Amino acid sequence: MAVRIHIAAAILALVFTVVHASDPSPLQDFCVAVPDANAGVFVNGKICKDPKLVKPEDFFFPGLNKPGSTANPLGSNVTAVNVNQIPGLNTLGVSLARIDFAPYGLNPPHIHPRATEVLFVLEGTLVVGFVTSNPGMNMKNKLFTKVLNPGDVFVFPQGLIHFQFNQGHSNAVAFAGLGSQNPGVITIANAVFGSDPPISPDVLTKAFQVGNDVIKKLQSQFWWDNNYP
Repeated sequence: MAVRIHIAAAILALVFTVVHASDPSPLQDFCVAVPDANAGVFVNGKICKDPKLVKPEDFFFPGLNKPGSTANPLGSNVTAVNVNQIPGLNTLGVSLARIDFAPYGLNPPHIHPRATEVLFVLEGTLVVGFVTSNPGMNMKNKLFTKVLNPGDVFVFPQGLIHFQFNQGHSNAVAFAGLGSQNPGVITIANAVFGSDPPISPDVLTKAFQVGNDVIKKLQSQFWWDNNYP
């Protein structure tokens, strides 16, 4: 019995350790980011502005009603609104984005390493989906996909590959809420084939089981970034 109690106590200690291994909650009402290290204190990855110098503009971003340009090969545009656009988001753990799609525009497979995403469709029809992490031996990653219409909401869990595709003949607009002041984005194709310096073709031919000529062609083309501040 004593051994079981000790084991249970050890498991609980491990669980509580994992639970607390996350970004710290803010210990003040706000911490407005400021680029000058001499003008404040360092909290949660940004320098905090002296509260006496904070202005309403530190919590404000205009123009999200205006569509972003989709005149690019992907036919999409992501207008991010995070701590880099609204300094007052610092330590608050939230951000958002507007995503505009031309007909058949794509927000290509990507991940947010620091945030879960909640997507709301305002206009148009989107095919969206995410793929699970590696499931185990002799099993395939599972795709969860859905067709979304205006008013629909879909959740993309943190760190999983996901995408949005406009399958309609007209423009589409969606808004995303993200659970981080700075969620980050890694576009899979850009990161793998467009890195600087490039990943060795020996690595990629082995990973993708294709010829060296295919990898060279993929690495030689321009990989468009549809994310804009």
